[in-house]
Amino acid sequence: MSIHRRKMEKVRANGGTGFTLLELVIVLFLITLILGLSTVFLLNALPTQRFNTTIREISSMIRHAKTLALIRGEKQTLTINLESRQYGIDGLISKDLPQGTVIKVIDPIEGEILTGTYPIYFHPSGGIEGGTIVLTRDKTTVSIQPDPIVGSVVIK
Repeated sequence: MSIHRRKMEKVRANGGTGFTLLELVIVLFLITLILGLSTVFLLNALPTQRFNTTIREISSMIRHAKTLALIRGEKQTLTINLESRQYGIDGLISKDLPQGTVIKVIDPIEGEILTGTYPIYFHPSGGIEGGTIVLTRDKTTVSIQPDPIVGSVVIK
């Protein structure tokens, strides 16, 4: 008898090797379950990431406008359109707010502003003239506060 034939007889005698149909079905079920749960998790995390990105973009745009004012030696304006939900440096960039994000501005003189356009001015001396930008999504509220004297940005 050949070696190959003896091995085959041992395999048959031991009950065979490989997976049963039940084992394959269980593994496929578990893979499907894990993929389904991870998809739900990722879809829930996406709006939060967009909100965080918007916060970083606005604060970065404030720093960029301040730098432009210093370099060019002329006043720069960052405009927030509360009705069309857009923000940007005049003449350069304009971006939209993501869906579900509420924006308002708290001006030191006028108080809470919910409608219209709100300009934030950046002077060549490094100062900023404008209020605090407040972004809200679900239960998360973040304020972006430009320092009027130093020109830095504080995120709370």
